[in-house]
Amino acid sequence: MAETNPNSRLEMFCDGVFAIALTLLVLDIRVPSSDSINSSQDLWRALGHLAPSLFAFVLSFTIILITWVNHHVTFQLVSRSSAAFVYANGFLLLTVVLFPFPTALLGTYLFTDHSAPAVVIYDAMAAVQAAGWVLVTTAALSTRLTRNGHATAVMRENRRFGYFAFALYSLLALIALWLPGTVAVVTTVLWAFWLAFGFRRFGFPEGSTERSPSGA
Repeated sequence: MAETNPNSRLEMFCDGVFAIALTLLVLDIRVPSSDSINSSQDLWRALGHLAPSLFAFVLSFTIILITWVNHHVTFQLVSRSSAAFVYANGFLLLTVVLFPFPTALLGTYLFTDHSAPAVVIYDAMAAVQAAGWVLVTTAALSTRLTRNGHATAVMRENRRFGYFAFALYSLLALIALWLPGTVAVVTTVLWAFWLAFGFRRFGFPEGSTERSPSGA
C-alpha cells in the first residue's frame, strides 16, 4: 500500500524533538533546597527568587509552542519532501533544541545589573530561528514541494515573515547591548501578540493551507 503522507515519519521525528525541547526548559526550575529554609518566610522568599526563571520558562515555552504550530502549518502546505527541505528543517530543529540554554541564561541574569549578554543571546537565538524558517520556506519553494498555487503563495508570504522576523530580532539583539530591560519587555510583548494572533487564526481544518500564525 502506498504511503499517503510521504512526510509522516519526518513530522513524527520533528514532534519528538519539540517535545524534548519543551521538557528541557523546565529542568532549570528547581525546588528550593530545604537546607536554607527555616521558616515559611524563607520559603516564600526562595520561591520569589525563582520568578525570573519562571518568566523565562513561560516565554520560551510560548515561543516553542508557536514554532511547533507554524511547523505543523508548513507541513500542511507541502505534499512531498526533498534533501534541501530535510536539511533546512534540521537546522530549524537545531534552533529549537538550543533554546533551553538562552532560557536558562535569561532566567539567571535578567533582573541583574549585567543582564545585557543574556538578552542579546536570547534575541539572537530568535533571529537564528527566523533564519531557519527562511531556509525551510526557500527549500520548499525552490524544489516545488507545495501542494498547489495557493499553498505556494502562502509559503512565499511566510518566507517574507521570516525575513522580517530575522531583521526585527537581530535589531533587538543589537539594542539589548544598551537597553536589555526594554528589549526583554518588547520581546515578551511581541511573542504575546504572535500567540494571540495564532489563537485567532488557528481554526483551519486538517489539510487546509492557512498561513502561519506568527511572523516567524
